[in-house]
Amino acid sequence: MVVIGAKHLLFVSKPSGYELREADGDAPAVGALIEVDDLDELVVKVGPSPLPNDPRPCAYLQPV
Repeated sequence: MVVIGAKHLLFVSKPSGYELREADGDAPAVGALIEVDDLDELVVKVGPSPLPNDPRPCAYLQPV
């Protein structure tokens, strides 16, 4: 089921550190490949947002 207006977070590893980004729709499933900044990233975990009192799920990504 897709919730209209649903959002999720992406926890992206970068050479300069980590970035937390907001994205539209439901969070991708563990094992999914998604494209971020023209690079493929693997979803290794989906968990709660690292931000306090934030109900959005967060997909943790690893470069492929």
